[in-house]
Amino acid sequence: MSRPSIFTPVLIAGSLVLMLNFGIRASFGVFQIPIAQEFGWPRSDFSLAIAVQNLAWGFGQPIFGALAERFSDRKAIILGALSYAAGLVLAALATTPGTMQGAEVLVGFGIAGTGFGMVLAIVGRAAHPEQRSLALGVATAIGSAGQILGAPVAELLLRHYPWQGVFLIFAVAILAALAALPFLAAQPMASKAELHESLGTVLTRAFRDPSYAMIFMGFFSCGYQLAFLTAHFPAFITERCSAIAPGSLLASLGVGSTSALGALSIAVIGVFNIGGSILSGWLGKRYTKKYLLAGIYTARTLASAAFILLPITPVSVLVFSAIMGALWLATVPLTSGLVAHLYGLRYMGTLYGFVFLSHQIGGFLGVWLGGRLYDAYGDYTLVWWIGVAVGAFSALIHLPVRELRPALQTA
Repeated sequence: MSRPSIFTPVLIAGSLVLMLNFGIRASFGVFQIPIAQEFGWPRSDFSLAIAVQNLAWGFGQPIFGALAERFSDRKAIILGALSYAAGLVLAALATTPGTMQGAEVLVGFGIAGTGFGMVLAIVGRAAHPEQRSLALGVATAIGSAGQILGAPVAELLLRHYPWQGVFLIFAVAILAALAALPFLAAQPMASKAELHESLGTVLTRAFRDPSYAMIFMGFFSCGYQLAFLTAHFPAFITERCSAIAPGSLLASLGVGSTSALGALSIAVIGVFNIGGSILSGWLGKRYTKKYLLAGIYTARTLASAAFILLPITPVSVLVFSAIMGALWLATVPLTSGLVAHLYGLRYMGTLYGFVFLSHQIGGFLGVWLGGRLYDAYGDYTLVWWIGVAVGAFSALIHLPVRELRPALQTA
């Protein structure tokens, strides 16, 4: 008997939604300097706006998961796209830090409604059990391919339009994602016992399970590291990296400044993330997920420590971006797959949403501390080392997780 195909219409449509969502979100670091220069804001003001976005995304994730499970996936995604677009339009009209930060609340909820928590739950329910881990990895990889284009496209658009115009273009783009909705239909592949469990029963069992708490805490550093790099790495490279030599390979490819290298680094992360996410999903079918997660966080910790200790050059930037890219979202198919394995598919969106809240609390602190400590000390060194420390914590906290599924109970 042949294996079922991975590339179903649900997977392809979901990946396209994720690609637009992720591409726009990954480009916000490119706007850090243009917005600060126009209004004379300190770095912490725009950083707080992106931090608020990450926090709203985190709180919105379980809300949108519950809405999808109560009303329908499609209605929740439509609401998310509308919120995303409205937030981008309001951000384009912002002239004060408070207005920008308020707009980013809507953007954060929009990301929650059109992002990984929503789409991976649909893909997970539609996938055959034998292919689920790999399908989640493929969706993560294809969706996050938007990062390859997001930052460079934003950089290119900023050469021709003011940053406000680029935000409006992105608002139209995220609404275009709604064209994929007719293909996002998945019947829950859940057991009879799972279908008869109430949401309250499942949540109570999860919240009482120490393994769920450890997964929750472990996802914190992932959000911290990714959000910090997305929001601050382009500016960090612009200010700290040694100059690109005229006549070098990068210069011949049109990357003649450290600001352009900053945008390129985000794209490099996206390129290597594709392979890393697929490999993570494939490995998740064959090996213990908690050990894979511990290994990923250990590798991130070592790579980050080495990068900040060595001289920062164009070559080291690209090498670090490639390594971090391979590890970037490799945690997502493993973490979401672990939640589905332990607590079933029926309420996967809500359960993964609560775990993802930890990710976004970390994201909030990574972005906000990045701007706050930069304004206080004039560089990102301290916030970088905090990221190294929380990465080591996540590597350790996953080791005691028990991958034995608790017994089901009916309400």
